[in-house]
Amino acid sequence: MNLHTIKSDGTKGDAIKVDNGVFKIKPNEAVVHQAVVQELHNQRQGTHSAKSRGMVKGGGRKPWRQKGRGVARAGTIRSPLWKGGGTVFGPEPHPYKKRMPKKMKQLARKSVLSHKAGKGEIFIVDDLTQPDPKTSAFYKFLISLNIQNKKVLVLPEKVEKNLRLAVRNLPNVNITKADSASTYELINHEVLLFDKPGLVLVNQKLSS
Repeated sequence: MNLHTIKSDGTKGDAIKVDNGVFKIKPNEAVVHQAVVQELHNQRQGTHSAKSRGMVKGGGRKPWRQKGRGVARAGTIRSPLWKGGGTVFGPEPHPYKKRMPKKMKQLARKSVLSHKAGKGEIFIVDDLTQPDPKTSAFYKFLISLNIQNKKVLVLPEKVEKNLRLAVRNLPNVNITKADSASTYELINHEVLLFDKPGLVLVNQKLSS
C-alpha cells in the first residue's frame, strides 16, 4: 500500500510504501474499545476517600445515659446516623490499573490507523521542523493543508522544542512522538499529521 506525502502548498508529493498489515486491515472495533477503556482507566488516580466512623474526629464520650431519657440510645455523636458522622461503605483509595496484551494494543492502533487511512484522515509531510517557534507560521501551514478547523494530532519522529512551542497555543492541535501515541490519542483526533520519518517509524514498529 502507498500513502502520498503532501507538499507545503497542498499538492500531492511522493508516495511512501507502507505495510498493508498496519494501514489496510479490517478495523477490530471490540479491541479498540478495550484499548480505550484500559487507557482511560489507567489515567485514574483512585485517590477518592471518605472517613468511616473510626476516622471522624470527636465522639469519644457517650452523649447521654443509656436509659431514662425516652429517646433512642446513642454511643457516639460520630455515628453514621448523625450529622457530621462517619460514612458507611464510603469510597476507599484503590488502583484502577488494567492490563492488556501487547498484541491486542498493537491491533487496536493498527485498526485506528487503517480506518483513518481509508477515510483520508492521515496527512504526511516531508518535514515538520520549525526554524522559529512561531504559532502563526504553523497555523498558516495548517491552512495550506485545509485542516485548520479540525482536531489535529501532530506525530513527528522527534518532538523538537521549536515545533512543541509552535503547537502548544493552538487549542485543537496536540503533539506527541509518533511511536508513543496511544489508541485513545489516535481515535480522539480528526486528523493525524505525520512527518515522513515519523510514519516510517510507526510502520516499522507495528509491522515487526
